[in-house]
Amino acid sequence: MSLPEFRLARPQDAAAAVALRAADPASRFIAGGTDLVPNLRRGLPAPGLLIDLGAIAELRELRREGNRLRIGAGVTLATLAADADVGEQLPALARAALAVAGPTHRAAATLGGNLCLDTRCQYYNQSEAWRRGNQFCLKLAGDVCRVAPKSARCYAAFSGDVAPALLALDATVEVLGPRGARRLPLAEFYRDDGAAWLTLGDDEMLRAVEVPLRQGWTSSYEKIRLRGAIDFPLVGIAVALRRAGDRIADLRLACTGVSSRPELIDGLEPLLGRPLDDEGLALIDKRLLKCTQPMETTVVPVPYRRRVMPALARKLLRNLLASR
Repeated sequence: MSLPEFRLARPQDAAAAVALRAADPASRFIAGGTDLVPNLRRGLPAPGLLIDLGAIAELRELRREGNRLRIGAGVTLATLAADADVGEQLPALARAALAVAGPTHRAAATLGGNLCLDTRCQYYNQSEAWRRGNQFCLKLAGDVCRVAPKSARCYAAFSGDVAPALLALDATVEVLGPRGARRLPLAEFYRDDGAAWLTLGDDEMLRAVEVPLRQGWTSSYEKIRLRGAIDFPLVGIAVALRRAGDRIADLRLACTGVSSRPELIDGLEPLLGRPLDDEGLALIDKRLLKCTQPMETTVVPVPYRRRVMPALARKLLRNLLASR
């Protein structure tokens, strides 16, 4: 499959990139291109203009600002995975970055690209000819969601690895548009719709992520995939917690691959101030299944993904609580 024809712009600063995007809402930003380029070959999508962000220096900045770490959207996943401070203070983020695809992908792929990753579905991520033969789908050119034919929305799944780690770490994002910058919690960056999964405006770009550096917290991330590398997560779980002896003082849990957005699991407050016992684990199981909606978007059956979610969360929690 060949690439469609397009024009390429290479702005030197973020404001110029936003101005180009505002002038042509059908255009697309490109940084590492590890997900966008394969999709372009499949006709998913076919913009006339690509805006290359590679020349914008501020997007590649990784620096500490007081008790927060500011990460430019153009920082590569390889950089995040190898950074000593990230590995020591935000291990879930380092593990999530290292879990993405393979080494050559991570050398090009960026934090912003993984956070804005297009949602995926076995009916959508196919060649144009295959999709045409199936009369397309609700996400592109069709009027029916092949996963849920009676639904009015798309159920393609978000499968980025880094988002759940940053949700668990209570990250915020900085978004830049023609009217200036705005900040919002990462959870508000997403919506539960596979065809419109980002709350970004057509004239906005993700500029940076800020992560609090908090004493006493530990974290981790792990995913289940078909192969040991390359593959997107069938289920990914991130956990961040603070202990008080053998008790849980604070807990944040997030997941990916099982909804149209990365999900921050709520309703865990009853676990705080107590040891992790069977009753607590049962509550985690219940909240995970309540807050997520795995659908037939992959080659793996839905019941398998529903079973593996709580099992993976239990494993991560036990490992974190056992570590010193």
